[in-house]
Amino acid sequence: MPEDAAPIAPAPASDPTAGSSDDEITVEDASFARTELPQDGSAPPVVTTDMEVLHDKVKKQVIKEGHGKIPSKFSTCFVHYRAWVQSSMHKFEDTWQEQHPVEIVIGKEKKQMSGLGIGVGHMKSGERALLHVSWELGYGKEGSFSFPNVPPSADLIYEVELIGFDDAKEGKARSDMTVEERIEAADRRKLEGNDYFKEKKFEEAMQQYEMAVAYMGDDFMFQLFGKYRDMALAVKNPCHLNMAACLIKQKRFDEAIAQCSIVLSEDETNVKALFRRGKARAELGQTESAREDFLKAKKHSPEDKEIMRELRSLAEQDKAMYQKQRELYKGLFGPRPQPKPKAKNFAVLFWQWLVSLVRYLARMFTRKND
Repeated sequence: MPEDAAPIAPAPASDPTAGSSDDEITVEDASFARTELPQDGSAPPVVTTDMEVLHDKVKKQVIKEGHGKIPSKFSTCFVHYRAWVQSSMHKFEDTWQEQHPVEIVIGKEKKQMSGLGIGVGHMKSGERALLHVSWELGYGKEGSFSFPNVPPSADLIYEVELIGFDDAKEGKARSDMTVEERIEAADRRKLEGNDYFKEKKFEEAMQQYEMAVAYMGDDFMFQLFGKYRDMALAVKNPCHLNMAACLIKQKRFDEAIAQCSIVLSEDETNVKALFRRGKARAELGQTESAREDFLKAKKHSPEDKEIMRELRSLAEQDKAMYQKQRELYKGLFGPRPQPKPKAKNFAVLFWQWLVSLVRYLARMFTRKND
């Protein structure tokens, strides 16, 4: 923290919807409406909606409608995007792949992102769109020969999703905020996400959690120590846990595992992270990894009935699998054959009878002579 930073603010308010000390929402039964992340991304998606002219150098096609209002000047926007050179379809940037949203302050964006800024300024939260940007509002006549690699005078195509935005009169970017301001902004987003969650507006809730986490990226957390790091984690970790709960309900188990693992990298004994990662792994059939997570969670919370129920469920699955395999092998090889009585030849039987008769008659003749 810089020496001239403002005095420490009060700890973030607790979440009345969480039902636990770490502000984490407990979910029993719910459905989630959040759309899947764009798939593949090797080429721009095919969009059939009308072309909207935002500027003589910027045009937009809506892929998915958003909600609410559009950002005002100096709003801090959080976006994911993919970018292609229009002539060659060379993809030169993908923030979804990097898993880090980009921050754009409307009216203060970099020169090469002017066209992108205009497009984002005409989008609503949750909206996904295709932007067509002329080279004048992109990387210009010179292009870029470092990163990203963009040829001279290249028209651009962006696939953009506006996760959300903060209205800020002064247009303050994250990098210009004090530690306390960033934590407070993140906590505000988390609480708004919880409010949306209670209203069953699950897509909006997920966007708020993502924005909260975006305020506390890796570069920011790396600089924090002691009480400031504890304050940040008290906001950041519950957001990851709440997103994991949403992802499990959406059957996006790999992503849920990733969210829980982020929490466990900071707090390896976090019971909720171990439990939810175990549930996601169990759904993927990773039985041994799931059991390991549940046993670790049980070690730190031995009376938890949910953990015990999941462990019993795994044991029952193991038993059912054993029985199934036993039946399968039985069906493949069949029952053990029983020995059959050998059929005796009639001639052999007659000969044995005749020999017995001769012996009998011989004994009778011998007795008579005696």
